[in-house]
Amino acid sequence: MSFFAFLILGLIAGAIAKLILPGKQGGGWFITLLLGVVGALLGGWLGSLILNRPLTEFWDLGTWLLAIGGSIIVLLIWGLITRNRSRTT
Repeated sequence: MSFFAFLILGLIAGAIAKLILPGKQGGGWFITLLLGVVGALLGGWLGSLILNRPLTEFWDLGTWLLAIGGSIIVLLIWGLITRNRSRTT
């Protein structure tokens, strides 16, 4: 998968993960892109480690599910980090 396709995948996966998770997560489109790309990397790494299925094809359903799952995990961690910041200010 090309670098540009991976960025698009990360952006869309991050946006879908934000739609799936309840509540308000901080960050705009740039944070969504970063968290989505990190989540896609995490999903691809976990998929190759546990399921022996890496992120290879852009239009593969497994690729999208792994990227969205990884983005959900990253958004949950991001929510835990930023939740404490907003209370202290």
